[in-house]
Amino acid sequence: MAKAKSPSCPYCNRIAQLVSGDEIYSGRVDLAHKKFWKCTPCQAWVGTHLKSITFAPMGRLADQDLRKAKQAAHKAFDPLWRLGSVKHKIPKQEARIRAYKWLSQSLDIDPKDCQIGMFDIDMCNQVVRVCEEVDKDK
Repeated sequence: MAKAKSPSCPYCNRIAQLVSGDEIYSGRVDLAHKKFWKCTPCQAWVGTHLKSITFAPMGRLADQDLRKAKQAAHKAFDPLWRLGSVKHKIPKQEARIRAYKWLSQSLDIDPKDCQIGMFDIDMCNQVVRVCEEVDKDK
């Protein structure tokens, strides 16, 4: 099985290594079989797309602070598109696409650049803010 081009660590510019989930999440049986790109010196990593036979990264490598910011962004954003799927009776994938289009407009960025996995801490914080504004309007 071919692997994707190894991503570089944005913190130290070293080439990340492909590792299994049990190396990163010791004791997490549910993650042990998954693959991650990891920079050991920086403790930065990113998961790979499940259906990718090349182990394509799901975003950029993230250190602990960026991982926390991405988690917060997903915690604020994901319920919105999931609710949209149920509320509008549309498939989850369509609801997610619509929600990312809305998010790109709210953040004033190109839709092709609107992917939480690629955001830095500041952009993740902006995601949380715009999603909280939507929650206030409910």
